[in-house]
Amino acid sequence: MVKQRNSEMTDKKKNIKRANLIGLILGIAIVVVVNIISSFVFTRLDLTAEKRYSLAPATKKLLKKLDDVVFFKVYLTGDLPPGFLRLSNETREMLDEFRAYSDFVQYEFVNPSENPSSKDRNDAYRLLAERGLQPTDLRVNKDGESSQIIIFPGAMVSYHGKELPVQLLMAQLQENPDKVLNNSIQSLEYNLASAIKNLTTPIKPRIAIIDGQGELDNMETYDLQVSLSDFYNVDRVVLNKKITSLAIRIKADSTRDVLINKYRAIIIARPTKPFDERDKFLIDQFIMRGGKVLWLIDPVFASMDSLQKYNSTMGIPNDINLEDMLFNYGIRTNVNLVQDLNSLPIPVKTGQIGNQPQFEYFKWVFFPILTPSVNHPVVNGLNAIKTEFLSTIDTVAVEGVKATILLETSPYARTITAPALIDLEILKKQPNERMFNQGPLPVGVLLEGEFPSSFLFRIPPELAESKSLGFKSKSKKTKMIIIADGDLVKNQFHFSQSYVLPLGFDQYTRQTFGNKDLALNAVNFLCDDSGLISVRSRELKLRMLDTAKVAKQRLFWQLINILVPVLLIMGVGFVKYWLRKRTYARPVRKG
Repeated sequence: MVKQRNSEMTDKKKNIKRANLIGLILGIAIVVVVNIISSFVFTRLDLTAEKRYSLAPATKKLLKKLDDVVFFKVYLTGDLPPGFLRLSNETREMLDEFRAYSDFVQYEFVNPSENPSSKDRNDAYRLLAERGLQPTDLRVNKDGESSQIIIFPGAMVSYHGKELPVQLLMAQLQENPDKVLNNSIQSLEYNLASAIKNLTTPIKPRIAIIDGQGELDNMETYDLQVSLSDFYNVDRVVLNKKITSLAIRIKADSTRDVLINKYRAIIIARPTKPFDERDKFLIDQFIMRGGKVLWLIDPVFASMDSLQKYNSTMGIPNDINLEDMLFNYGIRTNVNLVQDLNSLPIPVKTGQIGNQPQFEYFKWVFFPILTPSVNHPVVNGLNAIKTEFLSTIDTVAVEGVKATILLETSPYARTITAPALIDLEILKKQPNERMFNQGPLPVGVLLEGEFPSSFLFRIPPELAESKSLGFKSKSKKTKMIIIADGDLVKNQFHFSQSYVLPLGFDQYTRQTFGNKDLALNAVNFLCDDSGLISVRSRELKLRMLDTAKVAKQRLFWQLINILVPVLLIMGVGFVKYWLRKRTYARPVRKG
């Protein structure tokens, strides 16, 4: 009986060994087969809720079209604070994702502060700033000592001898640092992919800034033009009633010619003179042929120059003869001025000591600060926007046209109808907050769809049917953005007027606002055919811990984290021991 049992045990062990060997061989075979298949079929799995490790189709398409090396030199590395370290790690992971789809993506992380010589470090900092990277000064506490460090949260991207700077940190005024970091991580894919697209595009699209109706001049839009020139060929165009100002005529066949647009988009920035009907017709037909427009309109004219001289001025309706045209497309600009408690401070002379005037800063309710809150590629994650003498916008229902509000005031806003007296005396009074209760008010709108011509019933039939005129009564699918502040893209000049300041920088408060990014995003959105701009609307949820609960329950959760894994392992070991003892420790019966 004992021999029989021993024989059964031996056979059982042999069967277990045979099964284990077969399982091992089968496992190796499966791994080999999977590797062979994966060498021919490429796929990646992303199990995160918001697909944070999945690239957009437009990005994948862009990467697969690369034919030469795109090199990223990232300067965000070294002994960094935790937040910047996380941004550095996320940047590395994003570049690794890029490399998974293209072997032509290469990168290197460099610490610009590692040189022990202060002179060499300062030279390196100055060189990076001249190349377009913005430094960030931080004060950190380490081992009980406070020190100041300079970080360059950016990268230089090079391709075929050309290079572009990329800012990795998307700074936002008065925002929680964790949210700023999260928004920066959200924007990583778009910022890095956009740099690749700009460097690898052989021919830049053409856009035009319209002149001739008292718009912002060449110097007032200097920084905008320089910034746009990284992506587009930028012209300044006077319409002058000429069809060829916005279009070129080409032969469709031997019997007829057709007009095609010369520009992908046009910018109309703060016109102050009425548009001629024939120039309006040129713009209308530009839109009908699929052209895009960024309208920056002041429905009310008001000047800070008059305020500085006389302490008061009048806000008067700005008749530029565009109201009927915009209404036809789906927009009504209101002849009013916004007053907002969330506003920009301005310097006011309050006295004089000797020859030196004394200034104090007061919030000027006519200069609202807009904080974008809409999840849309044009405004997602942007810094606050500064405005001057802003008006409101209403949308009008037009068949085939979709309206999306992009910019709004704060809830603590109201409007006054023009003509209106604007007097610095209001700075001496504390505003009654109960009167600022009309917000949020729409001030920037995106229109998308097929627009009806503003001249559909306004030109003679013989002209409408003229082949040389090429009149179109309905547009192709296109889009336009309307913002009721013409000064939004106007750069300031230094006090001495000797040089231009960056767009969005306010020399009085020494703060940089998001005006330049808004203008670039708007034009990029209007001109983008690849769909890459849609990546900017991607949202990564910020899952923050409750700091109050963390402080209160710290010891409890520390004990849970330490004791539970140990007890769990001990429990599993005890169960396995008990099962093994039950299986192999049975008493042997004597025959």
